[in-house]
Amino acid sequence: MPTTPDFEGLLRQATLRVTRPRVAVLSAVHTHPHADTDSIIGAVRQDLGAVSHQAVYDVLRALTAAGLVRRLQPKDSVARYEARVGDNHHHAVCRSCGAIADVDCVVGHAPCLTPDGAPFEVDEAEVIFWGRCPECAATAPVPADGAPSHQTCPDRGRATAPDPGQLS
Repeated sequence: MPTTPDFEGLLRQATLRVTRPRVAVLSAVHTHPHADTDSIIGAVRQDLGAVSHQAVYDVLRALTAAGLVRRLQPKDSVARYEARVGDNHHHAVCRSCGAIADVDCVVGHAPCLTPDGAPFEVDEAEVIFWGRCPECAATAPVPADGAPSHQTCPDRGRATAPDPGQLS
C-alpha cells in the first residue's frame, strides 16, 4: 500500500515555508501526474476554496525551483507538472489525445546523449516519445499512408496513459 507523502516535511527539507497553498499544490501534483496548471488550480480550489491563479503559478514556480516538482512542456502543449523528480525518466505522448506516460530511462545506444560538435559534458537528456495510446490506436487505425490520425480520443484531457510500452 503506497504511503502518503509528508508534504509539510518535503517543504521544510527544501527550506520552503509551509503554507496551505504550497501543501495543496504539492498534493495536487502528487495526485494528478502530468496535470496542467488549470487542472492543478481546480484541485487546489476543491481543497482550499478560493485561491488565485497567480498564487498557484507562484507556488508551482517555487516548487519547481526547489526541485519538488518537475515542469515539462511537450511540443504544442501547455506546461504540465509532475512529482516524479530526481531521476532521468522520459515521457511518451499520445498524438491523438495528448495523454502522457512516464518512461523509465532509456537504455542502449543513445546518440542523443552525445551531441555531435557540442562542447558540453552531458549529464541528462530530455526525451519525448510520440505515438498513440492504446485507446486511440484501437479507435482510429493509422491510415494506409502511415500518417498519424489527430482525431480526438474520447478520453482527452486525462493526465496519464497506460503502460508506455503499449504505445504504438
